[in-house]
Amino acid sequence: MGAQLRVYKRRIRSVSATKKITKAMEMIAASRIVKAQRKVAASTPYATELTRAVTAVATGSNTQHPLTTEAEKPVRSAVLVLASDRGLAGAFNANALKQAEQLTAKLEAAGRTVDIYVVGRRGIAHYNFRERALAGSWTGFTDEPTYADAKTVAAPLIEAIEKDTAEGGVDELHLVYTEFVSMMTQTSRDDRLLPLSLDEVKKEAAPEGEIRPLFDFEPSAEDVLDALLPRYVESRIYNALLQSAASKHAATRRAMKSATDNAGELINTLSRLANQARQAEITQEISEIVGGSSALADANAGSEK
Repeated sequence: MGAQLRVYKRRIRSVSATKKITKAMEMIAASRIVKAQRKVAASTPYATELTRAVTAVATGSNTQHPLTTEAEKPVRSAVLVLASDRGLAGAFNANALKQAEQLTAKLEAAGRTVDIYVVGRRGIAHYNFRERALAGSWTGFTDEPTYADAKTVAAPLIEAIEKDTAEGGVDELHLVYTEFVSMMTQTSRDDRLLPLSLDEVKKEAAPEGEIRPLFDFEPSAEDVLDALLPRYVESRIYNALLQSAASKHAATRRAMKSATDNAGELINTLSRLANQARQAEITQEISEIVGGSSALADANAGSEK
């Protein structure tokens, strides 16, 4: 009984130490969610006004630009997948990678070659394990991305879509990320960034019924698009990075809270078992004492006779 009691106490100490760690991780993730939400809110006005500017140029002129012109028969697509550098976030990475696999299968079924770009060590490990070649990968900033990180990711993607497919370029760019809806809800989704769908941009940039102003472009609409569209891609990627960061922290908080609650339940169960073992040990000791006392009494009675 004594050995069993020691086992229970050792397990209780181990689980209690784990519970402290998961509780600390839960609190850290909760504090990071607030920061990430603030960054998402701060980036929204810039992205909105930039979308308005791109729409004004694209719809106010008859300019044919590689970032807004769709290929007649697309043959090559690029998919940027946003995962995380760390785990312990429940199904966060699994859902994003599943969404990416579904999109890739859909594009390949349409007869297109797919170039995969990945942000985050978990995503890179996923494709390396499956021996899938990556066109580009980035790590080290998924928890707290900056605009400079978004520019670093966007540069090779913009270059790829500006190239001809015969030179290794792509016809379109898709983005897979996790949208932060609320503290309890995060949704994996995929968006096509390029070529820009002007109908969708119009809806995002201007509410229905709003009168759009007329513009003159200097030096030319082409030069304005050359300057604006890369910024548009960078802002969209930056926003997606922030959304994914907030979603990851929310998923980590939820997973760590569940782990903390489970640890508490396990400690209660082990404590009951330890108490039962202790009670059994005490009962056995009392029985041994009573039995010994009775035997001694019987022995003394026999000797007196």
